[in-house]
Amino acid sequence: MEQFKNRWGIRSNFQAAIILLVFAINGSLSVAISEPVLSITGISETTHHTIVYWAVKIALTLIAYQVSLLMIGTIFGQGEFFWNFTKKMFGFNKSQKVKG
Repeated sequence: MEQFKNRWGIRSNFQAAIILLVFAINGSLSVAISEPVLSITGISETTHHTIVYWAVKIALTLIAYQVSLLMIGTIFGQGEFFWNFTKKMFGFNKSQKVKG
């Protein structure tokens, strides 16, 4: 647990537990969000090719995951951690300069 805490800059076991809880909630929530969106758009395995259906479902799930990760993380008081996690996931480091 100490290696995990050091790697992510976590200060306490309680904070680590909250972060793991947020990841657990978010994984299920992002899949649950994508289902109604697919229904609203009319995309299903019966109306569209299987590859199209799954490509859209995976894309929606990934988008829902990122958005809900920040929202749920903030609700649980870990918004800064998850904002930094998201930036790192997309390769935006503080040391990198944007070329323009």
